[in-house]
Amino acid sequence: MRVNRIGRARGRALTGLLAAGLAFGGTAAAPAVALPRAAAQPAAECSAAYRIEQRLSTGTTWRMCWRYDTHAGLVLERVSYQPPGETRPIKVLNSARLAQIDVPYDDGSVEYSDLTGAGFAQGLSAMTPAECPGGTIKAVKVPNAPDPRHPNVNGLCTTTRSRGHAYRMQSDTGNKVYQAQGKDLLIYTVNKVGWYEYITEWRFQDDGTVNMSIGATGSLSPFDYDAGDGRGWPIGKGARGYATSHSHNVFWRLDFGLDGSSGNRVEQYDSRVSPPARGAQAPSNKTTRTEITKELAGDAQNMRWWRVVSDTGKNKDGHARSYELVPGASSKYLGHDFTRHDVYFTEYNRCEQFASDNLGGCGRGAGKSVDTWVNGQTLTHPVVWVNVGFHHIARDEDQQPMPVHWQGFSIAPRDVTAMNPLTPPALAGQNGRARSGS
Repeated sequence: MRVNRIGRARGRALTGLLAAGLAFGGTAAAPAVALPRAAAQPAAECSAAYRIEQRLSTGTTWRMCWRYDTHAGLVLERVSYQPPGETRPIKVLNSARLAQIDVPYDDGSVEYSDLTGAGFAQGLSAMTPAECPGGTIKAVKVPNAPDPRHPNVNGLCTTTRSRGHAYRMQSDTGNKVYQAQGKDLLIYTVNKVGWYEYITEWRFQDDGTVNMSIGATGSLSPFDYDAGDGRGWPIGKGARGYATSHSHNVFWRLDFGLDGSSGNRVEQYDSRVSPPARGAQAPSNKTTRTEITKELAGDAQNMRWWRVVSDTGKNKDGHARSYELVPGASSKYLGHDFTRHDVYFTEYNRCEQFASDNLGGCGRGAGKSVDTWVNGQTLTHPVVWVNVGFHHIARDEDQQPMPVHWQGFSIAPRDVTAMNPLTPPALAGQNGRARSGS
């Protein structure tokens, strides 16, 4: 991950230029004064060039707009989901994007903020059709492109992928098997930072699930074979060439807009297993709900999860629509306050854009990191920040090139529809208690 000396100097110069003259989105910077918190303004419908609309073979349609940010790279906005049986799109997200890639090295020699300090967005790579099988590659205008004569890069792929079984159910009589193969809309970019190349992937499933992940590939830095045992791993012949270990602390920022409203609420669920009561055959398990009404720095625990709930929309059963956070595997980095928690819920503030080394378009007065924004304010328009860590201890197989290692999480629909959105017609009447003999 560490870049060479020339790359580091160029990165510092680029960061200074951007901080001085450019805000996120490539517009002129606002005065260095923290603006008051305010509700997000509804975005105008995007033009055809910045619109993504895909009807999957299973009948689900995903719609969204995209833009390319000066620091964050790809940003998806106005994301909606329309499964079979729904007469109109269901709004899910106002916006979704990366919010930082923090990379500290185990020997304490250096640490990078790849989005706001190392030119992540400017490193957008061009793709060939072989990297976007069966899909479309869109041209992206890169703000502050390294070569201003060629700011357009064919670097955004939209395609579809099969994911295997969406479901399988054998009828009680054994005469019928209901099964379907799932289909996903896949959107991704590749950004080169130093020796690493990041694949930022968004996978929109036909059942309403959204998977967000980032894959690191490319090369191990040839300048980082200077660690000792305990700080690195030997990948040269014998006990030589200790590649320095490091962490990738990746943050995502999600601004939900369920059913077109930003006034969502947050709930936390915890389950506790108790020993079997007298006469019971098994331990009991009780789940409790906690309303998260104020800003929160949360930590994943066994049998704990969160959901963001619509304040206006209900499914056909009259249940409030919501999306559940589904965390992925994570190695939590305890070196900073902002990396100590798995999820943050903060009240919307347009100045708060990056989880660390925040620029935000409002000058340095906006606050440097997400942990400082959790100050007890009431949540009326919650923004969700998800932190997923990966501790990279190199291995012989990481050369050459390095296989992709992934980290990420998902959001899954909970009561967005009254039944499985891919339910076959023969089972459409089985809402509630299932009938035998299906």
